[in-house]
Amino acid sequence: MSTIEGGNGGDGEVTGEQELSATRPTEVSRLDRVVIRFAGDSGDGMQLTGDRFTSEAAAFGNDLATLPNYPAEIRAPQGTIPGVSSFQVHFADYDILTPGDRPDVLVAMNPAALKANLGDVPRGGMVIVNTDEFTKRNLSKVGYEADPLGDDSLSAFEVYEVAMSTLTQGALADTGLGKKDAERCKNMFALGLLSWMYHRPTEGTEAFLREKFAAKPPIAEANILAFRAGWNYGETTEAFKTTFEVAPAKLPQGTYRQITGNTALAYGIVAAGQRSELPVLLGTYPITPASDILHELSKHKNFGVLTFQAEDEIAGIGAALGASYGGALGVTSTSGPGLALKSETVGLGVMIELPLVVIDVQRGGPSTGLPTKTEQADLLQAMYGRNSESPVPIVAPCSPSDCFDAALEATRIALTYRTPVLLLSDGAIANGSEPWLIPDVTTLPDLRVSFASEPNAADGSGEFWPYVRDPETLAREWAVPGTAGLQHRVGGLEKADGKGNISYDPDNHDAMVRLRQAKIDGIDVPDLEVDDPSNGEARVLALGWGSTYGPIGAACRRVRGKGVPIAQAHLRHLNPFPANLGEVLAAYDTVVVPEMNMGQLAALLRAKYLVDVHSHTKIAGLPFKAEELEHVFTDITDRTSGANKEVVVK
Repeated sequence: MSTIEGGNGGDGEVTGEQELSATRPTEVSRLDRVVIRFAGDSGDGMQLTGDRFTSEAAAFGNDLATLPNYPAEIRAPQGTIPGVSSFQVHFADYDILTPGDRPDVLVAMNPAALKANLGDVPRGGMVIVNTDEFTKRNLSKVGYEADPLGDDSLSAFEVYEVAMSTLTQGALADTGLGKKDAERCKNMFALGLLSWMYHRPTEGTEAFLREKFAAKPPIAEANILAFRAGWNYGETTEAFKTTFEVAPAKLPQGTYRQITGNTALAYGIVAAGQRSELPVLLGTYPITPASDILHELSKHKNFGVLTFQAEDEIAGIGAALGASYGGALGVTSTSGPGLALKSETVGLGVMIELPLVVIDVQRGGPSTGLPTKTEQADLLQAMYGRNSESPVPIVAPCSPSDCFDAALEATRIALTYRTPVLLLSDGAIANGSEPWLIPDVTTLPDLRVSFASEPNAADGSGEFWPYVRDPETLAREWAVPGTAGLQHRVGGLEKADGKGNISYDPDNHDAMVRLRQAKIDGIDVPDLEVDDPSNGEARVLALGWGSTYGPIGAACRRVRGKGVPIAQAHLRHLNPFPANLGEVLAAYDTVVVPEMNMGQLAALLRAKYLVDVHSHTKIAGLPFKAEELEHVFTDITDRTSGANKEVVVK
């Protein structure tokens, strides 16, 4: 956590028994942004290395965005391309929107990491390799017929060869660790080298290592020694003539912390419980990439949060809906395959009209698909993936930090309108991180609800009718079981309007279906805001939802930088749509919708608004790059501009 006071920041004071060298090379290059990718075997600790570098960048005051990328297998064959794990961090002295398209620096811990990632490095980019792993056996595993470090195949890059394993083992020679355990610390050597190269603070990492390995002090000190060895290697070797500085970003004043999307969702649920003054039950089953929501919420029992790891997805949502029936805030979390299993209980929640927050952290599919890769292809499942007419509101955050607000918004809708709400995050948001401005709690929405307290029967019988509705929201009254005089029954069979008795009457069923739909259609959501610096000159609108916000925004910046006007808008509410969406769509000649699916939002927009949306899709398990969307937007704006030109016939 760091406090940003107008963008101040600097190197931290060095602590520890072995102080790091305090001198600097004479040449320091000042940059406004850098993208670094750490890549290695899935056992090399690249996620930890990247996360620590990110934490120090956040503490320093840079704006940042990250992209972890790792295999789904517990351990793919060592040294093979399927086993490569990487972590990309983009940090800058200004507001950034994406983890970066291409790494300026690639740290490759073995030949597989080099081969898997070299294609993303631009010409002239820096490549730092661990030469100890470039053995004949490891090279052959990934199809290298010759050592790329010994020929001219890397001539387009600035290559630094570092024997990280050997140097790490040398630094730890006196610790008593075996060779294998010592070599495991080489990721900290790489982190120390990159921390030196980019003038990152060091004391935070050393404190983290001591805390992480508190139960094993020798391991903690070994990692710290390796970290310092990497720093001192950069300081003393003649190979690196230049270091780099990226100044802190000029962010709004306040207290910031680095946060991932899953952590932000968990904090949002905690805040929702506090602001509604309701106990919270998370009924769930572990599933990638949503499990961290359970892990985080389990730490917060002191805020009235109870976590229940059920035996399966169906039991998890059943417990959550039961908690809502009992007067608590019921929440369940899952990914696409789990949402399919939960669909019947979501339908039950629609029928009995109780608040329920259903979090779906989307991943590549179908079936088990790509568990650790991102996708946003569950929109139509969220919209229609239940039997019969079962409408539910849908909310989608656009970034890791936005997950906090999205969780509060989903809770507001669920409590106000007595309905299950689908919250659609995805893998890129869930595992990615960025600085989060910690809000003032007093500014968060008041989510308190009123429970039924007395009979409400319209016929004066003194009974409680569970389906008497608020005339404004159409929400039914919420009665806590056991409240004297409010005996009632709810269930999955169709209910008579008002009384709530089981009913097979055709006219009643027609009326109840339309009432449930009208309740969702009438949900109060903000109008869609359009970002159009051209003040109406733009003829093309780039419209997105979910994690496409960053790439779309970055691409629009690039297009506008060329002097070409383009408007951007992003949907948080996908059901119901904002009331002004039709008007916004009609205001532009062309609407382009980039999605990480086969065009699901585009299909919904075409059906509802009869607009010929230009759909641009990607289903690769990876987010859009700003570069690729820049080309798409440029092509579309060129064609739209050409179509609007007057043709003079002589």
